[in-house]
Order: sequence, then structure tokens, then C-alpha cells
Amino acid sequence: MVSSDQRRRQLAREKFERQQQRRAEKQRRARRRAAVIGAAVAVVVAAAATAFATGVFDGKSVKDKEDGTNVADAPPPTPTKKPDPCKKPAPGQTAKLSFDKEPKLDVDKSATYRMKLATTCGDIALDLDAKNAPRTVNSFNFLANKGYFDHTKCHRLTTQGIYVLQCGDPTAAGTGTPGYKLPDENLKDPKVKGGTYPAGTVAMANSGPNTGGSQFFLVYKDSPLPPNYTPFGTIKAGQDVLEKIAGAGESAGTGDGAPNATVVIDKATVTK
Repeated sequence: MVSSDQRRRQLAREKFERQQQRRAEKQRRARRRAAVIGAAVAVVVAAAATAFATGVFDGKSVKDKEDGTNVADAPPPTPTKKPDPCKKPAPGQTAKLSFDKEPKLDVDKSATYRMKLATTCGDIALDLDAKNAPRTVNSFNFLANKGYFDHTKCHRLTTQGIYVLQCGDPTAAGTGTPGYKLPDENLKDPKVKGGTYPAGTVAMANSGPNTGGSQFFLVYKDSPLPPNYTPFGTIKAGQDVLEKIAGAGESAGTGDGAPNATVVIDKATVTK
């Protein structure tokens, strides 16, 4: 017989995977819209094209609820707003860089790499696993050196069933990528193959197999997840920072939304 705790974990896993699938579909729809807009621009005057683009990208994108109904048909959930425990972001803007291909693999697989996230809520130090996830670590070393992560918001916090803070997206909308995709790595790591990503794990977000980019998540409490997300490091310092962020809650009031805390990576550095 399945216990209530096991059932809760199963439901949390299924919810997380559905959310990943919806994000992938949203990205596909966005690409299709962009293609349509590109064709329209070629045959209409600039003023009309501008008006059309404004109508499409007005920030009122429609998302489907899990039961198949439209969010617009129901009132929004009452958000849970708690005080912001973090400081104001440092001056500056995201670089919004894009690259045609994955950087050349020149990471030292025998070396230890550490990534420091200087955030508005405090510093978080990560040890990166170059030996078992070389292409992922190589990409993060490359992107950090380019300033890709600087001034970016950590846009997603989950507080029910799965406990992660998601970062690494310059758009802060869950759709940003560096322009290339990374293969999955280290999925047979004994720490995650049992169906749980333990607290302290640093792993890649994705929208399906071999679709990693720049988005990653920090696990602040053991989370039931299938081993589908590249684990490429561990949190060595800053657990208290994550707990402070989690304690402030998320804005949607559903256990999955933007953090109430203003979590901005002022500066990301990778050192060997």
C-alpha cells in the first residue's frame, strides 16, 4: 500500500515535470510567434508591425491550468506576500548575451572549480564537479567570465513538495538561454538516482532531455525528483541565505512562483 507521504512525493514529482513540459511548450510557441512576426515585418509597414508586436508581447500570455481550463476563466490565487529580506541590487543591467554554439571544452577535469554568487541576499558558494559534468562546468565557467549571470534575477522559488531556487535566466521569465543547448551529464550520480535530489545539490533546469542552457536550481531541502536534471555541483556555503529566501515565500501563493525576496545575482565568478 502506498503511504500518504509516498503519494505526496509522487504528486510533487508529477507536478514538477508537468511544469517543465509547459515551459517547453511555451518556448516552442514563442519561437513560432517570432517566426510569424518576422514574416509579417517583411510585408507590412513599420508602424503596423510595431502595433502587431505590441499586441502579441503584452505580457498577458495565457497558461493552462492542470485540469485543462484556462487561467483567464478563474480568479487568480491570493498571493502570499512577505517582507523582502534582501538588499537592493547593485547598479547595472543584464548583458543578454547569446552565442551560436557551445564553448570549446577546455575545462580541467582534474581541478576543483568554485562558483561564487554574490547576491542581494548574501553570498552563495558552489563547488562545481568538472570531473563528472565537464561540459556543464565548462559552460558555466565560460558564461560567468562573460558576465552572463551578472544582474540576473533568480526567478522561481518552490516551497511545497519540491524545494528549489531557480536562477540563471537573463529574461527572468523562465525562457532565457545562452543560444546553445547542453547534453545531460552525471545522471547516474548515486546521490540522485534514488529519486531524491538532496539538499545542497546544484543541478541544471531543462525542458526535456539534452536541453540544458544557463538555468540552474539550488536545492535547499531534500526534493523528490527523477534523475533527469544534470547535477553538477554542491552548495558549500550560503545555506542560510537560501533558507532566508525560502522563508520569505513566493508571490503566487501556490508553492511555486517568483520569490518575494529580491534575489539578484550582482556578480557571478568561477575560480579554479
